[in-house]
Amino acid sequence: MAKEKEEYGLFTAIAMIVGIVIGSGIFFKSDNILVYTNGSIIKGVAVFVIAAIGIIFGSLAIAVLATKTTKPGGVITYADEYVGRKIAGAFGWFQVFIYYPSLLAVVSWIVGVYMCMLMGWEATPERMAIIGAIAFLGCYTINYFSALLGGFFQNFTTISKVILIGVLAIAGFKYGYPKIITNAEILAAGGALAWLGALAPIAFSYDGWVVSTSISHEIKNSKKNLPIALIIGPIFVLVAYVLYFVGISILVGPERIMELGDAHVNEAVTMLFGTAGAKIFLIFIIFSVLGTLNGFTLGFLRMPYSLAIRGMFPMAEKISYLEEGHHVPKFSAKIAFVITAVFIVINYIAQKYNLIPNSDISEIPIVASYILYIILYFCVIKLYRKGEVDGAMKGLIIPIIAILGSLIIIVGGLQNPMTFIYLGICAVVILIALKYLSNKKIA
Repeated sequence: MAKEKEEYGLFTAIAMIVGIVIGSGIFFKSDNILVYTNGSIIKGVAVFVIAAIGIIFGSLAIAVLATKTTKPGGVITYADEYVGRKIAGAFGWFQVFIYYPSLLAVVSWIVGVYMCMLMGWEATPERMAIIGAIAFLGCYTINYFSALLGGFFQNFTTISKVILIGVLAIAGFKYGYPKIITNAEILAAGGALAWLGALAPIAFSYDGWVVSTSISHEIKNSKKNLPIALIIGPIFVLVAYVLYFVGISILVGPERIMELGDAHVNEAVTMLFGTAGAKIFLIFIIFSVLGTLNGFTLGFLRMPYSLAIRGMFPMAEKISYLEEGHHVPKFSAKIAFVITAVFIVINYIAQKYNLIPNSDISEIPIVASYILYIILYFCVIKLYRKGEVDGAMKGLIIPIIAILGSLIIIVGGLQNPMTFIYLGICAVVILIALKYLSNKKIA
């Protein structure tokens, strides 16, 4: 097995977190969030901040584990070293067969949504699915053949989306109607906890921060740079999200956003810059979403490989092969491609027949992910009790807050009745993984 080359610097690691997290969710989940909060901007901001507790402190806790190893696999490595091989394998199977492909399928679909807006095409499910599939194929090809090109594209799209969100947020505050924040509260008459259901789409909007750990072994000076990226990235995202959400809400109005759905961004930029300006901004939005798609693709291509080098995946010897002088394991990448293609078809069917109202398949792994993250946070506490983590802040307080933040997201997710079905799907994959690992006699 060839040694992996260190291709990525600190900026790319931060860009990967910011670029994956910001890019699709904030643009097409704002309307879902307002639906859950019944038009309340204040409650929307509240759930952004509540969800951020789980993300920011979760990333700080994961950063502690990231300083302990440079082995490939990210969260799989952490679970393998500090929890147990079977749990690590099950975690990896969940990521390979549920987490990555479901998110990639939806993000690619969103590329189709905004491309149809840009070109003035009728947004049929077939057209959006085909455009999304082509977009995924493009990102896959870039990352399959060149680590440097994939990293450059990630940096470029991250800078583009930060500019885009900044312009829309500032414009919203400058030209919007701030009184709408308090006026909108009149609409918010839902159940006491129903608005916490917005934590599910917000959790998707924040999701992706942990993907950067999948390339930890390819980050220069990983033990120093990855923790820095895990700290800076999520905090930056929180600030950007709150400013954007409030800005566009007071510019377009909560009721109008809920009415327009994903098309509300197009209306916002048309209001500000006219039809021609809106076209330019839609191009920026497409690049922004492509950055998210690229980041998830970059991370997913390595996941079967990370399992295979530990003997946790079928055909391990073949999948763990890494050609000398290359950074992408080819067989691993091909498996990731096939699984994603299957999920693109599943997402197309779900969207065409409206099988998941006010939602999509990207929410399937959210609650299960945070349950699994909690296991890793307990590992940090365990290391602290062994004296392997310095200071109560890093070893005790941060992981405890991360656990509480994750529990809040889980409780919020459970407000959606579909979550129980999602958990069932995830449980089936995890049980199959544990059965396979037991037969393989993985200790």
